[in-house]
Amino acid sequence: MHKSWRFIPSIKALAIAICALAAISLCISGAWAQAAKKFVLMSSSGTWGLAQDAAITTNGGTIDYSHAASGLGVGVSSDANFLKNVMKSGAFGAGGEDQDVQWVPPNADVDQLDVGEDAVTPGDETFINEQWNIKAVEAAGAWAAGYTGAGVRVAVIDGGLYNSHIDLASRVDVAHSTSFVPGFAFNQDVGTFWHATHVAGIIAAADNGIGTIGIAPDATIIGVKSLHNGSGSFQAVIQGILYASDPISAGGAGADIINMSLGATFNRGGGNTGAGGLVAALNQAVNYAKTQNVLVVSSAGNNGIDLDHSGNIITIPAQSGSGIAVSATGPIGYGVNWPNGATNFRHPAYYTNFGKSAVWLAAPGGEDSYQPASQLCTIPRCCGGSVTINCWVHDMVMSSVRGSGASTTTYSWADGTSMAAPAVSAVAAIVKQRFPSFGADDLKAFLAQHADGVSGNDPCGRITGRAS
Repeated sequence: MHKSWRFIPSIKALAIAICALAAISLCISGAWAQAAKKFVLMSSSGTWGLAQDAAITTNGGTIDYSHAASGLGVGVSSDANFLKNVMKSGAFGAGGEDQDVQWVPPNADVDQLDVGEDAVTPGDETFINEQWNIKAVEAAGAWAAGYTGAGVRVAVIDGGLYNSHIDLASRVDVAHSTSFVPGFAFNQDVGTFWHATHVAGIIAAADNGIGTIGIAPDATIIGVKSLHNGSGSFQAVIQGILYASDPISAGGAGADIINMSLGATFNRGGGNTGAGGLVAALNQAVNYAKTQNVLVVSSAGNNGIDLDHSGNIITIPAQSGSGIAVSATGPIGYGVNWPNGATNFRHPAYYTNFGKSAVWLAAPGGEDSYQPASQLCTIPRCCGGSVTINCWVHDMVMSSVRGSGASTTTYSWADGTSMAAPAVSAVAAIVKQRFPSFGADDLKAFLAQHADGVSGNDPCGRITGRAS
């Protein structure tokens, strides 16, 4: 129901009346002042210093955030000409008014199970038979060789991460997890899904005899909240990347790998959206991560776009800087045939963005297109009981979610390149454990060289065939 309003007959008369009051800061020369806005700025020199500070302050702005080594920062001003004036200073190579973006679909609740902690035998994961993604990357071979991601730090830049989940409680570095969303901690969000929790579980759900297991079950997760209900500013995402990339000794999170299962599409150069400078700043942040030997892994996107022939369209952070983008595969006929032994997991998902110019790898992200929707399939749980649900649900990727109330044992299926990217991040963590001296370029090259399943010229990218 719409509220009723009393219409004000004269805005000018109202403004004059308000300006007559003492200490009213909203009025300047008898007019309303523009509300303060934030501007993401990228230094022209590659670093941020006194010249950048001065360019902001001499043009009437204040500095909200700056990062010296990357040359990125944020200025605040209510002057409509602020951005134009600071760009004239020569201190900045790019900039734009900050924008809030829906990077992840909001409040994405899907089919969920709540598992009692007494439902399993210790040492066996309840839903291991559901985890076709584990089989797709042959993670068990790496585990048998002693490589589980131990000692490797993976930052999940996303929404709130439910670190109380039984599969994540031992894997999250709470001390170095943080939030760049004002008013919220890293482990706060809305709904019962919590995208970041599902992503983190794919990477490093603990080998604890309950629920699911991550591809790199001994890796350390750092929760970096840059989104709330899927939405967040460029500033928050950029700050998240820079924080995750910096070593702990410099006040950062000390990540080895950054996972960003998020994305948005813009016109190259910003078009009429004003996003050109923001896209450039995000490129700079991803490139900075590389200078710190941190590999950035991003989802390729779920719009079915051919990124080789997308014209003026750019998908970020998939096409940002020196990171790698991951497209999604699903099992062929899994919903119908998986209970009977289907083993082909290399079918490109119908929704995935693709294009060899952008996509570095493909990985299990799941499918939900196989019908009939009403058909049920049963898969046995370990140890005892079974899961019976619509066949197409089994096609998706199962992992931990927030659940409701005080639950710490809720699991759910989801599909998307958001589920494919953490599979690659987890495999990268296993490789990093095996080769501790590897930097971002080394990891990137190794993953490509050891992927299998398709030609390097395939537009959907190489398949992450083996973690071992």
